[in-house]
Amino acid sequence: MIKALQLRINLHQERQPDGLLNKAAYDLGMKTSEISGMKILRKSIDARKRNIMFNYKVEIYINEPVPETSDYHFDYKDVSNAKPIHIIGFGPAGMYAALRCIELGFKPIVLERGKNVQDRRRDLKAINQDHFVNEDSNYCFGEGGAGTYSDGKLYTRSLKRGDVRRIFENLVYHGATDQILVDAHPHIGTNKLPKVVQNIRENIIKFGGEVHFETRVTDFTIKNNKIVAIQLQNEKEIDVEKVILATGHSARDIFYLLNDKKIKLEAKSFAMGVRVEHPQDIIDGIQYHCKGEQRDELLPAASYSLVQQVNDRGVYSFCMCPGGFIVPAATANGEVVVNGMSPSKRNNKFANSGIVTEINADKDLYKYEHFGPLKALEYQKDLERLAFTAGGRRQSAPAQRLTDFVEGKLSSSLNETSYQPGLKSAPLHSLLPKIIGGSLRKGFKAFGEKMKGYYTAEANVIGVESRTSSPVSIPRTETLEHPEITNLFPCGEGGGYAGGIVSAAMDGERCAEAACV
Repeated sequence: MIKALQLRINLHQERQPDGLLNKAAYDLGMKTSEISGMKILRKSIDARKRNIMFNYKVEIYINEPVPETSDYHFDYKDVSNAKPIHIIGFGPAGMYAALRCIELGFKPIVLERGKNVQDRRRDLKAINQDHFVNEDSNYCFGEGGAGTYSDGKLYTRSLKRGDVRRIFENLVYHGATDQILVDAHPHIGTNKLPKVVQNIRENIIKFGGEVHFETRVTDFTIKNNKIVAIQLQNEKEIDVEKVILATGHSARDIFYLLNDKKIKLEAKSFAMGVRVEHPQDIIDGIQYHCKGEQRDELLPAASYSLVQQVNDRGVYSFCMCPGGFIVPAATANGEVVVNGMSPSKRNNKFANSGIVTEINADKDLYKYEHFGPLKALEYQKDLERLAFTAGGRRQSAPAQRLTDFVEGKLSSSLNETSYQPGLKSAPLHSLLPKIIGGSLRKGFKAFGEKMKGYYTAEANVIGVESRTSSPVSIPRTETLEHPEITNLFPCGEGGGYAGGIVSAAMDGERCAEAACV
């Protein structure tokens, strides 16, 4: 017999080796010896009150063993000689599209402009230490895409787009910890995700797929509303039948290429702002009611999620990284972009989060209308160039203390930071467009009311957080093909159809299923 239970236990019970089992037995009115096994399905923390509770969703097995195998099976077969599907980009969407192609009996041929995970590290070091951006290998481009070196957070609200559990199980199949199957806000960690990504690539190659790094697509040959060939940077040309375009939200050259060829694109609303960084112990003190004390060792670094309406415009936290780092996410020299990441243990002494506001492509960008469908992209670029200039024309980022930003004062000094290229004091409050800066200043004040202690001079505001999602969408029909180019399948974040690792992976699978017919 199997019983499903919702259990709540406190810190003292969580600390006991059999605390959860004892609670289950008590709720069922039986002895622990009568329970043959327990499977944890979900775990979350309720820290709204001082008496912190752990919420568990479990299955209790009575007189039968707990199954040791997953309900999910991945039927990879040799596709060495199968019909090819070309996939441009090897982020989450491209990786999962390739894996699904193999399951469906098609040969994925992946073209990735960046380098493999190991070789990317040297280019990331060059950004942090030498302030030099390799435009094909950086925090956004390369094996695994932006997610590989920017945290590996797996939380998603896209529950209707596909089978979220299947995505998680596949990550576990390729080496991720099975804890991601349980945690309410699952996370792999920047230090562990590269190995998982490498395992996925090796599996694709093992079953007959191909993955080509440092292979940038520069042009398409189109005949009769179909792409018949792809041109590469080395002037090589590849004949193609079907193309899954999974290039991510920062592949601006692809957007320009499509626009130059008069292939339909649309400007897309998105969000922009800054990254705010607090000492982690401040956030722990607020969330766990332990100000002045260290959080309990059973509690992870605290996170937060904040939202506020300011003049009918949303201001909200984005990609919150407890115990994390701020990293330089520019994809070209002459721009400064910041993003956040966390190691698996989330044990750094800082907490950071994007704080962004909505930019409506139809209403807010009237000065950019002459750029047509690329107007939001050009707006984004201008803000990143501004940050580059304000940061000293290096990868140093412009910054202010949080209270100075809100009060409109230049900071005479800045707090310690996790951002390796360094910070430069700058008047972000006046440099940012009013639509962004004014909204953020009011938003931060409201956040300080919601989280007492959040609004503090001990926090830095760092600019700019501009790559929250794609500023361009590539339309597609119900068959997931472009309405004008019938063998082109826009996919993932770059097409405007995802907002993170999991939703991109699900969209990659959907596009593979649509292409493999």
